[in-house]
Amino acid sequence: MHSVTYPRTLTKSYCYCAYLSAILLPALLGATAFANAQEQTDDATLYVGRVDIKGQRSGPLSARSVLSSVDVLGAELIEEQQVQHAWELFTRTPGVMLTQFRQGNESGKLSFRGFNGEGEVNAVKLLIDGIPSNDNAGGMPFLDMLFPLEINSIEVVRGTNDPRFGLHNIAGNANINTRLGGNETVARVSYGSFATRELQFAQGMESRNWAQNYFVGYQKSNGYRSNAEFDKFTVSGKWTYTSDDSRTRSGFSIRRTEGNGEEPGYLEVKDARSDPTASYAYAQATGGNRQMSQISAHVSQELSEGLSLAAKIYRNSVEDQRWLRYAITSSQQERIIDEIHTGLLASATYRPFGITYALLRDVSIEAGVNAEHQHDASPRYSTNNKVRVVTTRDQHFRFDNYGAYVQAVLQPFQGFKLIPGYRIDQVEGEFKDTSKNVQYAIQDYGIIKQPKLSAVYALSSAASIYANWGKTFQIGAGAAAYQSAGSSVRPSVNQGWENGIKFAPLDWVNGRFAMWRQDASDEVKRRLNDPAGGSENVGSTRREGIDLQLNARTNNGANAWLSYSLQRSRIVRPDPAAPATLGNEIDHLPRNLFSAGYELQLNPAWKLSTWANGQGSYYLTTANVGNKYGAYALLNASASYRVNTKLSLDLQVKNLFNRYYEYVWLNDQTRHSPGDSRALYLAANFSL
Repeated sequence: MHSVTYPRTLTKSYCYCAYLSAILLPALLGATAFANAQEQTDDATLYVGRVDIKGQRSGPLSARSVLSSVDVLGAELIEEQQVQHAWELFTRTPGVMLTQFRQGNESGKLSFRGFNGEGEVNAVKLLIDGIPSNDNAGGMPFLDMLFPLEINSIEVVRGTNDPRFGLHNIAGNANINTRLGGNETVARVSYGSFATRELQFAQGMESRNWAQNYFVGYQKSNGYRSNAEFDKFTVSGKWTYTSDDSRTRSGFSIRRTEGNGEEPGYLEVKDARSDPTASYAYAQATGGNRQMSQISAHVSQELSEGLSLAAKIYRNSVEDQRWLRYAITSSQQERIIDEIHTGLLASATYRPFGITYALLRDVSIEAGVNAEHQHDASPRYSTNNKVRVVTTRDQHFRFDNYGAYVQAVLQPFQGFKLIPGYRIDQVEGEFKDTSKNVQYAIQDYGIIKQPKLSAVYALSSAASIYANWGKTFQIGAGAAAYQSAGSSVRPSVNQGWENGIKFAPLDWVNGRFAMWRQDASDEVKRRLNDPAGGSENVGSTRREGIDLQLNARTNNGANAWLSYSLQRSRIVRPDPAAPATLGNEIDHLPRNLFSAGYELQLNPAWKLSTWANGQGSYYLTTANVGNKYGAYALLNASASYRVNTKLSLDLQVKNLFNRYYEYVWLNDQTRHSPGDSRALYLAANFSL
């Protein structure tokens, strides 16, 4: 039995934060909460920016019921952001790490709770309007279908206690809610550095029983580096019908995106800082094209007072053709992703209003099921200047996931909530590689059982404490999910807990302090550059950390926020093939993450804001040898001027101090992808 001793630095931080909580708690209990306080203390949700919160008397339980670290970003912090890719919007989300490849359509990913964004373990369940939106490996290509102006809010749930989702929900989930209804037509036109041009147009129409929403977005840029030109076009429509008695709602939505992007490739360390805009000659014929679509339909029905049903069906497709070359010593390769996902989500929710059960003051119960069918293909070729030379693999596989869950919200007395939950998942499928004439059944993972439990207690109108515990799971992606060698592999079970305090001592201040831990039994790491699509066992791992968040909004138009996360990820029982990794850190995981910002409405016409985000450095491999890379701290600023009720102008400066930052990985040597230099953007916002 192996054991490992952790550095004292984080242990001291735990003790210090516990001591800090002991000091803060009496003050919070004694604080006076104003009657018009917007925040409630019977959950653990924090809102960043103004969010339209509507009481929910029917339909599925909301994310607020999860009783974990839930953060909701409002539209005002999203719609006027100048970003090249939608994942950049998460710079304002507490505790979220961004991995910035900046290689054409493979631009970047988000992750949290001690997981990296390398694609080895994609631990975040992505949803768009509640529709599962990961690819087979857990990646997030569908996130790039969205533009800021189309988004109404972003919900991030961190932790292991959310029973609503199974597959890819290892560390939590992120749900992007797009515009719904409204009677407005808005547009945004922008131009800026690197010849970046962007047009966004959104229209909402409501009339009697019908709500319609339409969106068109186009972006084109030369990119910061040579051979980095890209463009993207998205069109979407959403139609919703509500019955006269408001008891039935049904809808249909469709979204289509086409993107093309060149890839500048990776630089050697000697060139990355001296000439960061360069792109080697061997990388000139790299890049690719990507087409994605999402179609979904939904219906919800209130059968009686307190009892409601909801169901969604969907079809996602992604076709990605990519040419890449990592080094002059390696050949060019073509990678194809061709996936079609169809699925169903259904739930029944019971809220017996006005009924008291024995010792329970209030109770809500929800049960749900999901079924997801994937038909995926992943062929690869060795190519010469985009001309196929030889087939290196021709993988085709079926992957099916079936899940069910139940959870209850129990309130034994005022101010205390208890939420037990239970989820089960099962996977089926088959795999074949026609180039190697092999065929495998899926691993016999069996019924994957995931109990959950959450609780919150409102100490006063100004503070609440919460705790949760739960299990999630990880299985292999692609070929790694199947019995290629006839071996039996169990799912890696991720068991985690979180303890925290949410406080709102004044009606204009709120925050959260949380401590968390997640242990994985046998973590599977996908070997990204393995032509066969295989994986390796990392061993048992432990991820733990501390999160601190503060938000303040005053009546004089000032708004400020701050978040800081201290985390560590270690191998506590290594794979027998790599015993030297005992106690080592997981690669590409910084020890700290932070974001902060300040916004000031000077007068009805002028608004100024500045925000920063950054992270610490990380090792490039689990061997923990060599230099650390990846640390950065970037500052951005913007000024907005409202000309009249129909027109406003924005000036944004990204990376204000022109700091150098980069993404780095290792194969035969370190490979560097420099981030963008200082960039200036001017935008006009129209309300038509």
